[in-house]
Amino acid sequence: MENLHLMVAAFGVGILIVLQGSLNAQLGVRLDNALVASSISLLVSASLAILVLLLAKENMAILEKIQTIPLYLFFLGGVLSFLAIASFYYVIPRIGISTTVAFGLSGQLIFAGLASHYGWFGLPIEPITFKRMMGISLMIVSVLLIKS
Repeated sequence: MENLHLMVAAFGVGILIVLQGSLNAQLGVRLDNALVASSISLLVSASLAILVLLLAKENMAILEKIQTIPLYLFFLGGVLSFLAIASFYYVIPRIGISTTVAFGLSGQLIFAGLASHYGWFGLPIEPITFKRMMGISLMIVSVLLIKS
């Protein structure tokens, strides 16, 4: 199987997402404020990212390219990340981590299929074939069966 190590890494990232979502949702419940929990989480994430950037000297050459990047790319991803994370922390304590992840994964599968089919956002084009559509459908049905 080609790129097996990357698939294993993606599987591990899925575990990390559930862990961080659970822990930060718990922080939001204890603070009685999902927005504060989101802010703390994003502040820690940003601080760690900046620290790693500063420690990896080869990243300094990238700073020269900043002027060539469209302004919206600096902000839109962060805005969407904030909305996703804050929503996640708000929803998890109300419907549970399993349900939140199940429906979130379903949305990701559908949108990822469309985005890759049309090559949106500069993604490599992966046409939606019958086989791919059946795979996405089976995954969504499986997710829904887990929750029923």
